[in-house]
Amino acid sequence: MSYFIAIKWAILLFPFFALFFTIPFLLLELHKNGSVSLLKGVIVYLFIFYLLCAYLLVILPLPKISEVANLTTPRMQLIPFDFLFDFFKHTSFSIHHKENYLQAIKESYFYVPLFNILLTIPFGMFLRYFKKASFKKVLLYSFFLSLFFELTQLSGLYFLYPRGYRLFDVDDLILNTIGGGIGYFICKPFLSLLPSVESLNEGSRKRAERVSGFRRGMSLFLDCFLYQIFLLVLKSRSPISSLSIAALYFLLVPLCNELSTLGMRFLHLSIVDEQGKKNVMCFLYRKAIGLFIYFILPLLCYCGMNTWGSSYVKEVYGTLIMGCFFLFQCVSFMKYCFTGKRMCYEKLSKTKIISTIK
Repeated sequence: MSYFIAIKWAILLFPFFALFFTIPFLLLELHKNGSVSLLKGVIVYLFIFYLLCAYLLVILPLPKISEVANLTTPRMQLIPFDFLFDFFKHTSFSIHHKENYLQAIKESYFYVPLFNILLTIPFGMFLRYFKKASFKKVLLYSFFLSLFFELTQLSGLYFLYPRGYRLFDVDDLILNTIGGGIGYFICKPFLSLLPSVESLNEGSRKRAERVSGFRRGMSLFLDCFLYQIFLLVLKSRSPISSLSIAALYFLLVPLCNELSTLGMRFLHLSIVDEQGKKNVMCFLYRKAIGLFIYFILPLLCYCGMNTWGSSYVKEVYGTLIMGCFFLFQCVSFMKYCFTGKRMCYEKLSKTKIISTIK
């Protein structure tokens, strides 16, 4: 029953883990290949779900701290292959009575070691397919994964409990390592059915030759995130200092970095003119037009509204004008992040964003 409890909790927690993992995964894939393979993403997320299930199987169900404090059971079992002695001693298995075979495999002394082997089979399969790991490395990584699980149990969930509430068993290390090795060999038939990771990466690189709106949007997200980091580090509190830092980051940094912001450089993007050359004047013209359209013009309209005499006019027409600007900003943001089309300031400045990934 505890197995189903762990899987149920894994299903409930997986969306939160996936959300936490998504942005780093997307940024790394865009940095490495320029675009994201859907199949590769599915495989990676299935692997994350598997690891979450495996971890919860190790720690659940969680007992009460008072119950663990009163435990007097052994904390460690350090005799290798002790599970074999337990199987022959405590089950109904008898080599001379075949009718007892089926009954023996239904007993915990058989299926618990079996589940310890099954636990790491997907781990070995993933390492061989996704990381091209050798058999020795699969065994080594499977051992370390099992050791992490066993130390989690031995430490009482990292000392949350006064002692371990599950047994540190050297047999689990052996069985988990064997499971990873079995996964290595089981994976072989699937290698001919699934496309190789190299072919998935190559397909992503070919698609990256055309700069997608999603890739531009991720570079904008990364730049805004880094800009906020700079604000925190420099302890900027006034609007003037924030604008000064923005000018340094979005204007001076690209001028010193081959017309790419830090986010664009990480995702292998650069600003060029219509001939594909890096033109500083076109870059400055692009920034000036964008600044005027998206910041100065709305600010001038807002300031002009304060000169209107009637409060009714300010409330109705001012709200209408600023609402139109807000809608324009939203549409422009969606166009920039989700389409490959050039923005109006790009057309006016005769610039575009190209991919520099090789």
